[in-house]
Amino acid sequence: MTKRERIQAALQRKPVDRPPVSFWRHFPEIDDNPLALAEALLAFHTRYDLDFIKVMPTGVYCVEDWGCRVAYRGGVDGSRVCVDHAVTRPEDWGKIRPLDLEKGALGRELQCLREVVKGRPDGAPVLQTIFSPLTIAKKLAGEEKFLAGLHERPAVIHGALEVITETMTRYAFACLESGADGIFFATQMAAYGMMTVGEHRIFGEPYDRRVLEEVAERSALSVLHVHGLGIGFDVMATYPVPAINWHDRRTSPSLREAQGLYRGAVVGGLNEVETLRDGPEEAVRDQVKDALGQTGGLGHILAPGCVVPLDVPETHLSAIRTTVEEWK
Repeated sequence: MTKRERIQAALQRKPVDRPPVSFWRHFPEIDDNPLALAEALLAFHTRYDLDFIKVMPTGVYCVEDWGCRVAYRGGVDGSRVCVDHAVTRPEDWGKIRPLDLEKGALGRELQCLREVVKGRPDGAPVLQTIFSPLTIAKKLAGEEKFLAGLHERPAVIHGALEVITETMTRYAFACLESGADGIFFATQMAAYGMMTVGEHRIFGEPYDRRVLEEVAERSALSVLHVHGLGIGFDVMATYPVPAINWHDRRTSPSLREAQGLYRGAVVGGLNEVETLRDGPEEAVRDQVKDALGQTGGLGHILAPGCVVPLDVPETHLSAIRTTVEEWK
């Protein structure tokens, strides 16, 4: 099977020649240079012969053009952080305006995406990372000020979310037009330690669905990433997306349980926080076998629950690929 055929079969829970596999990491030393980042992503993809390419912009690229100043501060996950937020006062929410997609950080990441699409050697599907509107709103202000605004000025937050949703929907279309096969839609706001079920239903779900429903009309391949512990998987499982990724090794449900709750492909099985970092290689191989045993290799894309930390040994990543090839 080609990589595209293997992924499509997994989305439909059809037999595959082997389970598809992918994993991804940041490149903080060069991720502000679109050409260098594209080269690094393609080299990483080729090194491990992965079944899809997740483009890896910085975790805060989505708020740079609205005024956040960002930097890499040495985190093991490799992601940049906001060092100055765009929203520091309540009236700043009203300054959130639609963005020009071809300029600034958004334009930079479109350039990187186009280089990845042009340079991929094997026709593997390419997904661009896009954050949920509510996640972007939180990044714009920082968690404390965002939650204060949500509770004290909900109408103002809704106004900003409208602008963010419109901009990111257009951006998703631009990514598809630039050659992406779909999007990797990441929400960091569906963990119920962050906000209540009711708050997410009001401030999160409607805006998420607007982006995903529009994308679904144009692409049959996207992945929903639900970040955090104690997530509302039952709600996320109803989203209009064919594959879902979460920290299945660190929070419920398990892969096996999730396949009874969700009709699409489950994306996971690897503990990037502990097993991939700590090993040993045999533990990595055992986790791969356990994950594939839970699903029988059907409707399953083997992957970590989130980004691979920078200090994961190459030998552990190679062990993932070797074990997948050997699995029966």
